[in-house]
Amino acid sequence: MTLRSAIGSITLLAFAVTVAAQSPSVMLQPAGAGQSVTLQQAIALAQKVQPSSVQALGSVRSAQAQQKVAFGEWLPSLNGNASTTTSYSSASRLNTATNSFTGGTTQSINLGLSSSWDVFTGFRRGADHRAADATRLAAEAALIDSRFQVALSTTTAFFDALAASQLVTVRQSTVKQAEEQLKISINKLKAGSTTRSDSLRSVVSLGTAQLQLTQTLSALATDEARLAQLIGVRGRVSAADDSSFYHVQPAPDSAALFSDALDAAPTVRNTEALAKAARAQLTAAKAGYWPTVALSANTNWSGSDPNSYRLNNQSSLSLGLSWNIFNKFIREQTITLRDIAVDNADAIAADQRHLVESSLTGALADFEAAQLGISISATSVDAAQEDLRVQQERYRVGAGTILEVLTSQAALTQAQVDEVNARFTYLEAKARIEAQIGRQL
Repeated sequence: MTLRSAIGSITLLAFAVTVAAQSPSVMLQPAGAGQSVTLQQAIALAQKVQPSSVQALGSVRSAQAQQKVAFGEWLPSLNGNASTTTSYSSASRLNTATNSFTGGTTQSINLGLSSSWDVFTGFRRGADHRAADATRLAAEAALIDSRFQVALSTTTAFFDALAASQLVTVRQSTVKQAEEQLKISINKLKAGSTTRSDSLRSVVSLGTAQLQLTQTLSALATDEARLAQLIGVRGRVSAADDSSFYHVQPAPDSAALFSDALDAAPTVRNTEALAKAARAQLTAAKAGYWPTVALSANTNWSGSDPNSYRLNNQSSLSLGLSWNIFNKFIREQTITLRDIAVDNADAIAADQRHLVESSLTGALADFEAAQLGISISATSVDAAQEDLRVQQERYRVGAGTILEVLTSQAALTQAQVDEVNARFTYLEAKARIEAQIGRQL
């Protein structure tokens, strides 16, 4: 070996050691032990803290309270009152019981009960009851949809973090292969069986692998932080792997799936229930054309005897009719607005059915494509591994070039990346279908 070649080899070796010694910063390191959640745990935590789930649950509680009010319209109202009064006067008065004059002070007590019941409301109560029931069904469907949407976003974030973690493993393997290849190139350069160009290509390949590893670690940090934010945890949380993720199930029966989705999808149930509530509210508005009949009763006890407070009773019972014959077209305006609301609700419900059908069509196509992608990517990895083995052996015996080896290494890395992406594309497509139909596949 010439002096120039020796100096070049030493320089390359020093640079290679420098590149290989570089390690990611602390911020890019994966989440530590103990900061890990399973998919089921992540979904359960997210549904407790995500505002959309909390708000949807609040809407259900509000709808249940509205149902109680609608039921209460059939019941009579009951009010009670009690009062005591003390009055003062400068004039004296004769107390007939003691035949003596007393000061001008008078005390009195009043007790009373009153009740009223709407005998006839122009069918408004029945309409209000139907509207309250439909509103509760809509709120419950919205809660189911919210939970599945939160589950979808959490599942996507979970799989993004898990995929990034597996891609880190792929990149680390690539770095290790590049380091080994660089050592082979340097040894062959020392032996004079290759040129400095091969070693320089190996150095560049190692540097590129290190850069890709750093970028993947950065993506992992972002994905784990996003997962932590969704489940309400500070810092970063890693996604726990599960063998069930790697089971590819057959494609579901699309005809049955469409039928289930159009009948039971949470968004469809929500919009159809809202349309039903709108029609009931229109009926309630039309009740304004009818008279109302109310039955009222009250009883009252009062007394002002300072010694015994003997109470005298007064009671009354009344039946009254009220008919708002003309109210300056305010009633007609309300009916028009409710009628418009019915048209809008029906249009939204019909559009939602079309949207579910369209979205499910795309999700099923993605699901089937992802199934095929898993099979193809696995075969590509096997082929790339065998090709790299052959190229490394040819390079070792001097029958191949470093460029062929590096090209095979890059092909293997890309095949492994594609395999990871295909696996999690399948899982995310499955999660989207489940969110559409509102149940697990």
